Amino acid sequence: MIETHKKQLEWFKSKLGVSDYTVAWIAFLKGLILGLLIYHFFINV
Repeated sequence: MIETHKKQLEWFKSKLGVSDYTVAWIAFLKGLILGLLIYHFFINV
């Protein structure tokens, strides 16, 4: 399972031409946006 995930990540990086650092920032921003949406719609009623 982990090897499959590594292969998918390498494919994604090669298609977009990004580095590990960029992937980390994308994941951080995705989590931040998702967290803010959850807060807005479920907690802040």
